[in-house]
Amino acid sequence: MKKIVILMLSMLITTSSFAQTDLSLEEAIQIALQRNSALVKAKNNLVGNKASVRSAYGNLIPTFGLRTSWDWRRVEDSGGTQLDNNGNPYVIPPTSIETRNYNLGAGGSVVLFDGLANYANISSEENRYEAAELNLDKMKRDIVQTTIIFYYTILKNKALLKVREENLKYNQKLLETISERNKLGSAPIADLYAQQVQSGSAEVEVIRSQNQVDVAQNTLIDYLSLDVLQEYNFVSKIDTVNASNFNYYSKDFDNVKSMVDYALLHRTDYQGQQRIVKSTDEGITIAKGNYWPNITGGYNFSTTSLAIDELFNRRVWGVNLGLSFPIFSNWNTETSVQYAKINYYNAEEDLRALKRKIKIEIKQGYLDFVAVKKALDVAIKTVQSAAENRRVQYERYSLGSGTFLEVLQSDRDYQNALSSRIDAEFNFHSARKTLLNSLGKLGYKEYEITTDKGE
Repeated sequence: MKKIVILMLSMLITTSSFAQTDLSLEEAIQIALQRNSALVKAKNNLVGNKASVRSAYGNLIPTFGLRTSWDWRRVEDSGGTQLDNNGNPYVIPPTSIETRNYNLGAGGSVVLFDGLANYANISSEENRYEAAELNLDKMKRDIVQTTIIFYYTILKNKALLKVREENLKYNQKLLETISERNKLGSAPIADLYAQQVQSGSAEVEVIRSQNQVDVAQNTLIDYLSLDVLQEYNFVSKIDTVNASNFNYYSKDFDNVKSMVDYALLHRTDYQGQQRIVKSTDEGITIAKGNYWPNITGGYNFSTTSLAIDELFNRRVWGVNLGLSFPIFSNWNTETSVQYAKINYYNAEEDLRALKRKIKIEIKQGYLDFVAVKKALDVAIKTVQSAAENRRVQYERYSLGSGTFLEVLQSDRDYQNALSSRIDAEFNFHSARKTLLNSLGKLGYKEYEITTDKGE
């Protein structure tokens, strides 16, 4: 009885150690949108951008501050003898005098005019904040696309592994058949050796395919910042594509020009770069503000006394106005303006480069999608033909009218057709998701389950 209990406990421990956690595609995307390191940093930076906007508005408001001080002084004189004006000596007694002084003040200052640089700074920071928000949106879409492709790669490799396993079973069964026929003298020894080689190759392919599955799983687990030692069961399936639903998957894509026009209106990274251009344009205004007079104002209040209960008996109020006019700044203002213009020109060039990138992404993405669509259509038909050819060649060999080499070749053709079919289908889905992201149509909001912190 004791041995049985120990055995059951061992089985429970072993089962819990290798327990798998189900992970669907939707859950993987949710995790990626929470744990991706670059996304977390971008969210933190967005909080800083928002603080910069608040600071820019704060520059329009007068500052305010309090100041206070207290000092104590004691003067001691030991006394002595001195002469008066007539030369007569007189005695000065020892003295000790203490004084205390209490001071309290308040005041502040405000910039009344600085060449409109403070208003330009508000506009600049607002545009930068909006650009950061839009770029964060694009980053989320890219993360969704990357997660989907990583997940699809796992499903593709699993499908290929299943094909390899079925092929191994087929070859092992065929090996048994040929071995029996060889014993009966109806199959030459060369066919037996050839099938042994074929079975061994099929087993190697299974091992290789299993390794590809493990590599793909580890890649996704690492991307999601999960524990790579934990076992996960990837439970989502991918839709099967055939001639009946080709149009459904292609409905978002028409001609390249209309897709480019749509992307330029909806791609958030393009909108973000437009905000950067506006921000750098305001930077020129900020730099030129040093050409203008600077007007500042200030106000203050102070009180001082020798006793704390008399602190507000004497009050001093003050208001001041200052004007400074720049005449020569060692060309520092000209340099600042020139650098601001350079930043503006560079931002415009980045915008033009991004526009070209979007165009090539959509054009190439559309060509890739059309190519994999055609390849998938051919692969579907090829699998049907290869399966029928393998059946026919095996029957001809069984009847003695065909060679074993033809059986082997038909089996290879069938395996290649299945692999091509799987690759084409997953390439079709990946190309579609990539093109949707290039258009700005790949969503992410349905996967978000938490709100951003600090907002």
